[in-house]
Amino acid sequence: MLNALEIYEILLAAYGRPRWWSDDAFTVMFQSVLVQNTTFSGVEKTCAAIGKRLTPQYMERLSTQELEELITPCGFYRAKARTIQALIAWFRRYRFDPRGAQDVPTHDLRKELLAIRGIGAETADVILVYAFYRPSFVIDAYTRRFLSRLGHSFSDDTAIREFMVSVLPRDARLYGWYHWLILDHCISCCRKSPVCGACPLREYCERPAAERETASPGRQEKICYNTENIPPRRRTAFAADSGEIPPLHLP
Repeated sequence: MLNALEIYEILLAAYGRPRWWSDDAFTVMFQSVLVQNTTFSGVEKTCAAIGKRLTPQYMERLSTQELEELITPCGFYRAKARTIQALIAWFRRYRFDPRGAQDVPTHDLRKELLAIRGIGAETADVILVYAFYRPSFVIDAYTRRFLSRLGHSFSDDTAIREFMVSVLPRDARLYGWYHWLILDHCISCCRKSPVCGACPLREYCERPAAERETASPGRQEKICYNTENIPPRRRTAFAADSGEIPPLHLP
């Protein structure tokens, strides 16, 4: 079976330069909460309407009602407003600057994030990787499904994380790129009803050959990146920001 680095290299060759969320830490944090149980296009529209006001300093001055009104289009606005306010209060401890936490171990930062109501493991790792540039591999339902189809069996997410990081450089940028490549692959090929003909990993797939031969494009699966706090029947689509990221070169 392929190891994590071999999988990365195949995905990189197939899909090209991976996406990156945003270079602005607070944008990552804000959107990672808003995207729960909604489409990313809806989040983008909301953030476009907010414009230059999308700063922790501005959001901190809003009343709960004002914040709820601002994010109403993204749904579940009461719960999301509560989480955003708690996240802002946490971020203030570091002067609204990831560099303010540079001396805090990643494990401790993750524990602090997980203590915030509405922040689960996926959201915490997204914030650590994309906002704080900390190597904390993001594991979601798409990663689990994708690896399972390649024949890997893991007891839990800790085992998945060990599989991923054991052969990869401990680098936040790489972890972010890898995460987006898996998402791109799950959007295009490795759906619940897979599109096997175009899959760059087809020869390594553990699905029965007969099933792979008959798999057809059909409708594109709706992708929801962050599903950890969302009722299963209410999950909807997710798309991503794009950015120019150079490919990984390893010795």
